[in-house]
Amino acid sequence: MNQLLYILLGFIAGIAGGVFGIGGGTILIPALVFLFGLTQHQAQGTTLAIMVPPIGLLAAWRYWQSGNVKLGMAAFICVGFFVGGLIGAHLIQGVSDPMLKRLFGAYLLVVSLQMIFSK
Repeated sequence: MNQLLYILLGFIAGIAGGVFGIGGGTILIPALVFLFGLTQHQAQGTTLAIMVPPIGLLAAWRYWQSGNVKLGMAAFICVGFFVGGLIGAHLIQGVSDPMLKRLFGAYLLVVSLQMIFSK
């Protein structure tokens, strides 16, 4: 039964990713913590593992077909994300789960306020 719920969560996150370009941070991590009982560290690690295969490939291809992908920019950001992800994952292991949850929540709050009040 859990497998069906995991697929449903992935489906919802996939739709959100295709529509808004989001998924891991805003859909998957809160769902894994609050609905499935993972720790913040487990949720973040699991979400990173989900991104290992080319999950967004088909959605990105559709955006590219419409002329809405800057491949050169994406390639360089990908290189930085690759190295930065490793460093970030190493640094965060010593942070307590409650503190990590607070930091993540504060990040989401700042981003949401910026999106709401931007022109």
